[in-house]
Amino acid sequence: MHDVISTTLRSGRRLLAVSFACFAVAGLANATVDAVVPTVAATAVAVGGVYCVARYARRVSRRTLAQLSLALWVAFLGVAGLHAIGLETVAGTVPGPDSALVGSLTAVTWATLLLAASTTTFLGFREYGATTGTETPEEQVLEGNPRTTRRDN
Repeated sequence: MHDVISTTLRSGRRLLAVSFACFAVAGLANATVDAVVPTVAATAVAVGGVYCVARYARRVSRRTLAQLSLALWVAFLGVAGLHAIGLETVAGTVPGPDSALVGSLTAVTWATLLLAASTTTFLGFREYGATTGTETPEEQVLEGNPRTTRRDN
């Protein structure tokens, strides 16, 4: 019998879904920049989205984060291609109210852009070694940190 206790990894997919929703709401709320209150509210919601992405980035591996970042940039380029055609033209080809479809395409555009930028930023933080200072002593010794290699008597 093995003494290893199996643990399930928390994927954090809910965090990604919440951050996507936050970014979509922020994009819709900031569609008109004439008023200050919607802009401030959109910024607050976007900060919540970034927080969720940060929590997700801590839970997954570097490879998973890199793959997600790449996939999100490809998705953004696909959605941005619809803007080249024209959102009203695209909405006219799909049954339903045009204003709702244009709004939803705008929300998806903002959400994919902000999510792709956030995951890329946190991937960059991980790649270049930005840490919160919570390394274990073993990791510090392996990196040659002099604080843990000398002994205080």
